[in-house]
Amino acid sequence: MSSSASASASRAPAAPAVRVRGLAKHYGSREILSGIDLDIARGETYALLGPNGAGKSTCIEILEGVRRPSGGEVRVLGDEPLGADRSWRARVGIVAQSTGDLGPFTPRELIAHFGALYPRPRGVDEVLRLVGLTEHADRRASKLSGGQQRRLDVALGIVGRPEMLFLDEPTTGFDPEARAQFWAMLEGLTGEGTAILLTTHYLDEAARLADRVGVLTGGRIVAEAPPGALGGEEARVPVVRWRDGAGELREERTREPGRLVGQLCAAAAAAGAPGGEPAELEVRRPSLEEIYLELIGATA
Repeated sequence: MSSSASASASRAPAAPAVRVRGLAKHYGSREILSGIDLDIARGETYALLGPNGAGKSTCIEILEGVRRPSGGEVRVLGDEPLGADRSWRARVGIVAQSTGDLGPFTPRELIAHFGALYPRPRGVDEVLRLVGLTEHADRRASKLSGGQQRRLDVALGIVGRPEMLFLDEPTTGFDPEARAQFWAMLEGLTGEGTAILLTTHYLDEAARLADRVGVLTGGRIVAEAPPGALGGEEARVPVVRWRDGAGELREERTREPGRLVGQLCAAAAAAGAPGGEPAELEVRRPSLEEIYLELIGATA
């Protein structure tokens, strides 16, 4: 290969960690997924949102290679998951939705055992620290609280330094402090180049962690964007809310909230309202949760 060709190859963008085209899954006449396209870059965190029963777990299980698609093309780390070999599986981390049978073992023993299955595992003490289980390292895992067992699930998913990490509702049962520690840990992983596909019902979690979010409902991804742009510009038109002189709570969406607030304050002052403004006056933009609920409601 010539030096110019080598330079061109070195500048070529890396293949995505996940590439999906036309993914479909059905059981008889019941369609679960109907033509999903999805790309996730290396080092990117992608949050897949959707109501219960939307097919999020089915989609993830297909990408993990534990469920067969009915149609479409699926590539994870360059390979088709269902037929991938053991070396591919060593590059993938999985945190499923529910905790498996932990047996009579401690977190330290389980992490050491699972780590031995990988060519370049993290150290046991490092993993315990990352998931906040150092103080419980030698306690029988079956005796841990639900949140602590969930942390152990995460520990077993990251011990092998995965290039691709699947997290299905990972922080269920976490208290606020544990969630904040978990978020910091994930941000560290993506800094190392790990791609993450996350499902969560916590919209603040998606807003904090995700580079992009996709909304899955009706078997399709109906919207996809960075959290701050989901739903498009129209979805983020500010809302002015106030209580009028008759005591009725009013609200209006407007691209000119300052002008409307000025008009309301002038009218309130003329009417002798205390402070010269309407009661309970506020201006805000719709939250990610409100936009999400509107998106899934439109396809219900």
